[in-house]
Amino acid sequence: MIPLTLSHRLFLVRHGETDWNREGRLQGGQDIPLNDLGREQAVEAAGRLRNLVNGYDGLDFIASPMQRACETMEILRRQLGLLAKDYRRDERLKELTFGEWEGFTWREVRKAERELALMRERDKWSFVPPGGESYKMLAERLRPVLEGLVRETVLVSHGGVARAVLALVGEVSPGEAAMVDIWQGKILMIDAGKASWV
Repeated sequence: MIPLTLSHRLFLVRHGETDWNREGRLQGGQDIPLNDLGREQAVEAAGRLRNLVNGYDGLDFIASPMQRACETMEILRRQLGLLAKDYRRDERLKELTFGEWEGFTWREVRKAERELALMRERDKWSFVPPGGESYKMLAERLRPVLEGLVRETVLVSHGGVARAVLALVGEVSPGEAAMVDIWQGKILMIDAGKASWV
């Protein structure tokens, strides 16, 4: 994969916690709302962003259209003194879909679909769950989003999306990207091809 070079800083925020996150359930395409901790994490992310930029007029704000991402974005914008709903939504920023596995924990998946779970462990980047999509497929739909960024951008999305972005900008290999921990309440900043958590 040829790494993308972004011309401006990207501030990537994973949505705050949901009850399914807390329970270890695969959310994927399920539209699960934030819980109270998730709302606190959105406030925390806003505070971190405030320390990284001087003024917000030059920033673009884009979110996944999923409820958990939009709520995170709107809390973040209110905390910054901005109009909550004045941002763009992009369907391509939706989370990786797990198809028939959504709603289950990994433990339940490994018990019910042992062979498929082992196949996924061997190649998380390319494995496609039944009725779902792979990280490779996710990266293909994300690449045009990143290529279209024209200024510093705050992007609120999902854990799988952040992993794919790390691979697309060449911070980690595709195989490594699928295993990277993605934090809630922090900001993944991509600047000059380097990624750092702030």
